[in-house]
Amino acid sequence: MLIGQAPGPREPVLQRPFAHTAGKTLFQWFEAFCGINESIIRSTIYFAAVCRCFPGKTPAGGDRVPAPDEIRNCSSWMDDEIEILKPRLIIPVGRLAIAQFIDCEKLESVIARRFRVTRAQRRFDLIPLPHPSGASPWHKISPGKELLERALKLIARHPAIDALRKKLKQKSEKTRNR
Repeated sequence: MLIGQAPGPREPVLQRPFAHTAGKTLFQWFEAFCGINESIIRSTIYFAAVCRCFPGKTPAGGDRVPAPDEIRNCSSWMDDEIEILKPRLIIPVGRLAIAQFIDCEKLESVIARRFRVTRAQRRFDLIPLPHPSGASPWHKISPGKELLERALKLIARHPAIDALRKKLKQKSEKTRNR
């Protein structure tokens, strides 16, 4: 399960999460480190968001961060999804999504670490990622660049991702043998 902050202005129109620049970067990360391309990720990994609706723009023109009451109003959706899906791994993307599960004052203290978390009466692993937005250079410069790489390697080695790769390999072999 992958959890972002909120839809951007393009996601509702394109009807898919991480549909623009940040998504391109995110899917490049998964392809490079996990060997799984965008179409497979979209068809096998559940995407959720802290807030369900695009929160709008700031007066300066950037995407507005959802307010605490907006986050609170949407939190039951995420709890229900976790309860129903029973994920073994949740990947929160960006500080706001990470903060829904663990304290996140500094990205340096949480990126490249695996946490065991309980939410919605379910226990699962949490491996946070920085937001892949072009607005922040954090994941492009030290120490963020190295921590991102370590986090992606943790995700790639996680049993849930390993099981997904095995399932995809079996499916590919069945298709080839027909």
